Amino acid sequence: MIQKLYKYLSTPEKSGKRIGIFRTITSIFGGLVVAYLGMTLLAFLIPIEVQKSAIISIMLNTFAWAIATIYIALSFTKLSALLRFLVPTIVFSLALYIFY
Repeated sequence: MIQKLYKYLSTPEKSGKRIGIFRTITSIFGGLVVAYLGMTLLAFLIPIEVQKSAIISIMLNTFAWAIATIYIALSFTKLSALLRFLVPTIVFSLALYIFY
């Protein structure tokens, strides 16, 4: 069962011209989660007061969401799209846990 799932996720789509529904949904919501976690981490790491760093994070959030969404959507397989969402999410979550 796990081998079938791995084979299904690691097989590239037949038509390279279309982005599948899995990659589309993963890129939209995954990009949103990655962008928000990254901007929250940025607000903690900037050495100014929280209100000013929050404004900077809000202004950069749209750009970060677009970049993360494109990065996830242009993956070759479904597995790589899933990994491009999960790895940064885990890294940002652990960094926020450590810094908070």
